[in-house]
Amino acid sequence: MTNELRHFKARIFQGLAHPTRIAIVEALGERELCAGKLIDKLGLEQANASQHLAVLRARQVVVARKAGNQVYYSLRDPVLKQVLLLLRDYFYSQLFESATLLKEIKREGKKS
Repeated sequence: MTNELRHFKARIFQGLAHPTRIAIVEALGERELCAGKLIDKLGLEQANASQHLAVLRARQVVVARKAGNQVYYSLRDPVLKQVLLLLRDYFYSQLFESATLLKEIKREGKKS
């Protein structure tokens, strides 16, 4: 893997490195949304949403288009939705392993 590709991946993950930005990407994974609808859907303050959307645009995670006085946001590439789904699966896998380990520890404690 080239160093340039690693830097690209790091920039994407930096863009996603906040729960609010992940929520935005998940919402946009469903469909394109205008800023107002996105703010309402996620219960965000306008200024906070603008800051996070600016980061996502700068990291080329989302794209914006203007229609009249509305700005619509969408994922630059729908594959990012799949990346988040894979991360969810990874989370569940880790959770399952931890739960299994806790059960084993509990059984060992009862034997003592």
